[in-house]
Amino acid sequence: MKKVAILGSTGSIGTQTLDVVRNNKDKFEVVAISANRSVDLLLKQILEFNPKYVAVYDEESANKLKEMIPKDVNINILIGMEGLVKISTLEEVDVVLTAVVGMVGLVPTIEAIKAKKTIALANKETLVTAGELVMSEARKNNVKILPVDSEHSAIFQCLNGENKEDVEKLILTASGGPFRGKSKEELKNVTKNEALKHPNWQMGRKISVDSSTLMNKGLEVIEAKWLFDVNMEDIDVVVHPQSIVHSMVQFKDSSVIVQMGCPDMRLPIQYALTYPERLDTDFERLNLSKVASLTFEEVDMETFPCLKLAFDALKLGGTYPAALNSANEVLVNEFLNDKIGFYDIPYYIEITLKNHKNIVNATLEEILKVDKETRKFLKDLIK
Repeated sequence: MKKVAILGSTGSIGTQTLDVVRNNKDKFEVVAISANRSVDLLLKQILEFNPKYVAVYDEESANKLKEMIPKDVNINILIGMEGLVKISTLEEVDVVLTAVVGMVGLVPTIEAIKAKKTIALANKETLVTAGELVMSEARKNNVKILPVDSEHSAIFQCLNGENKEDVEKLILTASGGPFRGKSKEELKNVTKNEALKHPNWQMGRKISVDSSTLMNKGLEVIEAKWLFDVNMEDIDVVVHPQSIVHSMVQFKDSSVIVQMGCPDMRLPIQYALTYPERLDTDFERLNLSKVASLTFEEVDMETFPCLKLAFDALKLGGTYPAALNSANEVLVNEFLNDKIGFYDIPYYIEITLKNHKNIVNATLEEILKVDKETRKFLKDLIK
């Protein structure tokens, strides 16, 4: 039985991870869970899964949870970053699934790697901001980093049993989000509610906005570079509105291997938790005759400049991707709070990159400093 710690158990990926556990109670034990502020849902998860530890990032919410816990429930309540690191490095934990959103996932993931835990990675920012550092630490500690994102899980599966030298290109698929086919003029005044209406996937607010700007795909390109140790020039993105082909690998003999399935995040979550095994599921089966057609389109980077900005940051290297990520986090939050418009996101990211002072081979401390300074720069700029 695998013992699991879930960072971000109340979010979209976290709740679906618990659904996988719920259906495989003989395979997994939840030792620890965490959340930021969602204590009502967290309490329900504690009562159902009986973890030994819970970490609450927000101190006020942690104190609220302490008052809500029934007296007969024995659990250790931890607070803040220290709490996240603690549950990520528990001796009894086998797998740490990181599903928190944002830079907050970086330090716990690195500490979990140092503690030689298998990482099921759903936190994009970890590799976007510190890919070289994280992968180096993973190699040093002989730790597996198993992708949870559907696109990276697809590539991971396509590469099974293949020689890396035979790979010519990784092809990430993008649904196109809620604004596929729209012109720049049509998108000038879109609202957050429109951006949050993803046509195929149920996701959290931040990742839904990232999908609408295609920044989500840009972050995935940067992730793929580090996860699979390929050059940026060997990563392509195509729009695939049906979200059935989750990604592809093209080989030097011209063969292309694809991984397909219904749009259900529980499948890549379960595969990351059970690898190299595959378990029976009651998930919907893919019926290609019902799907009828699979279509692919070129990405419109003029209408969706965030994807180009991600490629630019990756090409510049060093701490540029970290600055890109931090700027995007701030700006998506501002957009969700109705403080800026849709195209203000790429506008301010471009300004951030132009003003960024790059650091090559940055340490963890330097990356965290870049994150802090970028956030301050943007908040001052927006004011």
